[in-house]
Amino acid sequence: MSKLMPLLSLLFLATVSLYGQRPNVVMIYTDDHRYSGIHALGGMQVKTPHMDALAKEGASFSNAYIMGSFSGATCIPSRAMLLTGRNLFELKGKGHIIPKEHATMGETFGRAGYHTEVIGKWHQDNASLARSFDDGKTIMGRGVYLVDHFRMPLWDWDEDGRFAHEDAYLLTYGKTNTLERRPLSERDQRGPVGTHTDGPHTSEIFAGEAVSFIEQYQKETPFFMYLAFHAPHDPRQAPPAYLAMYPSDEIVLPPSYQPQHPFDNGHMFLRDEQLAPWPRSPEIARDELAGYYAIITHLDDQIGKVVTALKASGTYENTIIVLAGDSGLAVGNHGLMGKQNIYDEDGVHIPLIFSGNLIPEKDSNHEAFVYNFDIFPTLCAMAGIPVPESVSGKNLLPVMEGKQAGVRDHTYHAYRQFQRACRSGDYKLIEYVRSPDKDWKRGDIVTGSRVTQLFNVASDPWEVYDLSFLPEHSERIDKMRQQMRSMATELGDYKENIEGEKYDFWDVYEKR
Repeated sequence: MSKLMPLLSLLFLATVSLYGQRPNVVMIYTDDHRYSGIHALGGMQVKTPHMDALAKEGASFSNAYIMGSFSGATCIPSRAMLLTGRNLFELKGKGHIIPKEHATMGETFGRAGYHTEVIGKWHQDNASLARSFDDGKTIMGRGVYLVDHFRMPLWDWDEDGRFAHEDAYLLTYGKTNTLERRPLSERDQRGPVGTHTDGPHTSEIFAGEAVSFIEQYQKETPFFMYLAFHAPHDPRQAPPAYLAMYPSDEIVLPPSYQPQHPFDNGHMFLRDEQLAPWPRSPEIARDELAGYYAIITHLDDQIGKVVTALKASGTYENTIIVLAGDSGLAVGNHGLMGKQNIYDEDGVHIPLIFSGNLIPEKDSNHEAFVYNFDIFPTLCAMAGIPVPESVSGKNLLPVMEGKQAGVRDHTYHAYRQFQRACRSGDYKLIEYVRSPDKDWKRGDIVTGSRVTQLFNVASDPWEVYDLSFLPEHSERIDKMRQQMRSMATELGDYKENIEGEKYDFWDVYEKR
């Protein structure tokens, strides 16, 4: 029996009485977009007027997180958690495959009578993609990738879920600057070598398809759109006008900038970390951050076009817009470049905004601890749809309505077998271990460090000042270690619970 959300009917009935129909939903998911990557949320130099407007017209969450990852490609489990409403330890394996018994967000809205549309990045299996949506446009991520926003392999919608390699195509500009499509060839080398003269940026492609869908939609049934951008994931490419907005010598580095991470965190030498040399000099860090801000501002303009289309079509008044990122990103913080960690901004802290005419309290910010897998049941509550039994996330609508301060009193985070963290109140404990691993080049290895960190995230949001060595915090650390172990047991954090996982954090940690 489905879990009917208490009090969900209040907002839904108001919607019906005002507009005579259920709300449309536009679920926007951005890639490697940390919390401070929206100016209104983090106050950084990045210019995001359209995302700022979404926050102004909605409710934002200042403590929104992903739970973590058992893969260096953190976007895989992040998207699986979002789409299924299940936590990291309830996924199938590392999140590549969504089994039939795990209802997806698109599938659930489709069964409730919505037209469901997907545009952009899909990082799970073809079968779950096909069953989740009625239709789609310009799908990416089906096995061919040129590492280039201006030369992105795309697929047309395939209701049978084939998405064969030979069906991939590129969008390019012809001799008269007309948009053309052509199949991939052996001459298409991996990038980033493309420019704005070769073809449209992925953000422009996906936003353009979303605008076309909104302008042309004529059905009486409401729609659910999953709009998954690839930006601001590297390569940090943007048209010249956006790059010019951020001279690297004017970039202010965040407080957590370091030229090198102070110890081996277990997964230091992988693709993301090889995007820049060590040490990360201030000049290198500023260059990377300038590119990151530029691609975000370009993305912001594309999101603005989607919102403008909603307003021009008359559907904005009855549309819920959700904007969330799939992970944090270091870009020089703590001497790191990627997101393979569980620091806040560097790895797990994400923007989360519910926006639009239907949001009960506009321009509100909530400090409740939330995860990305809470989005699914929250949208069900707002649309008056029963929550599938397979969903374990929590409904955030009572928080947005001011009826509850929060839905949980702690968060728990994991990265592979090397890192675990818990946040309770103002404090966050991170524990690292030295563990066996297998490297595809070096074979069997042992890597990582046995390190404890303690941060007061409320007063030190960039996690600069490690308090773990101070005697006055020893009792706090002991208590949080016990709490972390209890959380791990409750969640099922052991290798046998993660299909394909060979190593266990707790096996090593408890033998220290």
